[in-house]
Amino acid sequence: MVTVDTRGLEFRAINEAVRDSGNEVTLTGCLGQRFICAGMSGVKVTVEGIPGNALGAYLNGAEITVKGNAQDAVGDTMNDGSIVIHGNTGDAAGYAMRGGSIYVKGDAGYRAGIHMKAYKEKIPVMVIGGCAGSFLGEYQAGGVIVVLGLNGDGRRIVSNFPCTGMHGGKMILRSDCRDIRFPGQVSARPASDEDLPEIEKYVKEYCRLFGTDAVGIMDSPFTVVTPDSSNPYKQLYVAN
Repeated sequence: MVTVDTRGLEFRAINEAVRDSGNEVTLTGCLGQRFICAGMSGVKVTVEGIPGNALGAYLNGAEITVKGNAQDAVGDTMNDGSIVIHGNTGDAAGYAMRGGSIYVKGDAGYRAGIHMKAYKEKIPVMVIGGCAGSFLGEYQAGGVIVVLGLNGDGRRIVSNFPCTGMHGGKMILRSDCRDIRFPGQVSARPASDEDLPEIEKYVKEYCRLFGTDAVGIMDSPFTVVTPDSSNPYKQLYVAN
């Protein structure tokens, strides 16, 4: 494994070093450099420190592990691969992602999963172990968003305005969601026995990555949210 000290390097030099490293590389000393691993495939990257915005943007198959927090727009428009964050992430994680997976041990900021979409056989997945900020899944058109709410500090699992404009995909929340107000164009229902195998699959992967107990996580109510309409704004533009 190659180790690259990123202190004092800007993102172009970092990405060039990653491409030259072979199959596996550790980046030490990261401090806010943007666009790390943008568009990359075929490499495993471990990031020590705090990467800047757009980590793994347009990712096309690379595997990224962050040993701490990440900033905004993680996995922006990613096509394939995986991003694993052993901390919290900022706003707009998974913006327009159309494939691959993002697993966050802790919290996510505002607008996680905005414009997430499926593309042909690709079904993107984002799993948030803690809580999510406002506008979770805004304009979601495909893929799966899972929020587990493992903080245990009494906060709502998701803040205001989740699923605004949602017209595809699925959201799974580890909560009965009695304290959450959803928009009229979505359906929120308790998870059924048929839903549990899919939920357990994501939970087990989360626990494999972060060393958590799957049995304890599954022993909780889950809510499944899906859109009722493929055109959530029809009522705004078409006379009844």
